[in-house]
Amino acid sequence: MAGERPLDKLRVYLRDLNPQARALLRAELERAAARGDDVPGGTFILEELRRDAEEARPPEPRPAAAPPAAAAAAAPEPLAGTDRLGSAARYFFAPLEPFLIDEKLDQWHRGRVARAALEPMWQWICRDLIPTEAKGYIDELARVLLTNDRVISERLARTFQDLAAQRMRDALAAVRDNVKARQRLTGQLGMPRAVDHLGEIIGILRARDALAVFASRLPAQIKNLADEQLANMRALLDSPVGGHRDVFVYALILLMNRLTTPWQLVRLAVKAAESDVATKILGTPYAVAVSIVIGDIERVLALLREDVQRGRFAAASEALKDIHDAVRFLRSELDLSGDSQWARQLTAIRSEISDLVRRELETVPGRMRRLLRPRKPNEMHRGGVLDASEVQETEALIEFASVCRNYASELAINEVTLRVHTELQNYLETGTSPLLDGLRNSEEAHRSFRQSQVDAAVRFAGKVFGASYASLLAKAAEVAAQGTERKAAKG
Repeated sequence: MAGERPLDKLRVYLRDLNPQARALLRAELERAAARGDDVPGGTFILEELRRDAEEARPPEPRPAAAPPAAAAAAAPEPLAGTDRLGSAARYFFAPLEPFLIDEKLDQWHRGRVARAALEPMWQWICRDLIPTEAKGYIDELARVLLTNDRVISERLARTFQDLAAQRMRDALAAVRDNVKARQRLTGQLGMPRAVDHLGEIIGILRARDALAVFASRLPAQIKNLADEQLANMRALLDSPVGGHRDVFVYALILLMNRLTTPWQLVRLAVKAAESDVATKILGTPYAVAVSIVIGDIERVLALLREDVQRGRFAAASEALKDIHDAVRFLRSELDLSGDSQWARQLTAIRSEISDLVRRELETVPGRMRRLLRPRKPNEMHRGGVLDASEVQETEALIEFASVCRNYASELAINEVTLRVHTELQNYLETGTSPLLDGLRNSEEAHRSFRQSQVDAAVRFAGKVFGASYASLLAKAAEVAAQGTERKAAKG
């Protein structure tokens, strides 16, 4: 890809190392983290090495079928994406489900816990925090699960949650003012931003009962947070159940999960301030609602970045649409004209999207030209064709470029999308005639290659000009191919 960043280069370098070198480097970095040593870039490198090891791990074998009663109890509504955690861990982490996120973010987002943090957190609890109590809990829960007694299973989990939350608080307090101790704790937990995740898990577990009550009073789905519905949700959040300082942020996220349009959460902040001006909203407790929404936009941006890097342009198009809709909603609901943190965050989001999209889209005309340029006979092999995967990737990029045009204005990508689209149009308008001529006059040895070029041009034209234009070009290609066949028959 064009404009590869230093971290991308480092990521590629790490993945090119042989397995033995990666294992050795990972072991050294883990020992350094456990000692509290500060290794520049160590957290990023360690995370990449662990991710590679996770992706390389072979799939776990399916367990043998359990008896009906035991099977029903053994997987009590497991947390999504936590297949490697046993039943004891799934029961323990169940209150966290509404607050889990799949993205691995560089920044901490209030009220959110990375799903990838659960496994290392559970290992730390069982290995370092309360190993004896954890073993007792696991053994007792396993025994109870065989009886299919859900009530006692949940009671055991709640008791262990209370104990673990208190010991976690003690561990967190012990490192609060000690940088070395915090680094050692991070090394033990084996994940970036370990202390932040630990704080969130403690907060959610301590607010567990109040959050369950709050969730029970929410509608199953809220299509439009406005008028009477907005007043009702504001009253619920201001009540003793939702308004407690240890519950409020998590209650807002629970409400956001029920919204068909999550960005509508900011309307609570506008209502509380009786103003859409950012500086006035910042003076109310509901300012955090705006921060939560912007944090979610940043999460989608992380997904967009990963999708683009991995060439998943259909998914990238969906992420781009979500960001566009969210940014447009915020700019219509809030007055962000001043120099607020929120305005700066949105500016940074739009700037990153502009850079990300520009780097990818600027490669599209060149990729298309390389595939469709007329070839001399000595540049083609007998019976050869264009690389199908390269054609498919280029077609996906062209479609992504078209999608970007729909959101160009809101996301500050007008210039690059217009320029790329114009280049694609111009090349297809002028470049397809030589391809048709080449197909019409091709020798048998080169016919398949020239046909594959024309077929690719038809696919690309469908993304740029639409189905009607592509259909006309396909018919012209059929006529050219028939001319080649008649010429071969006469010869």
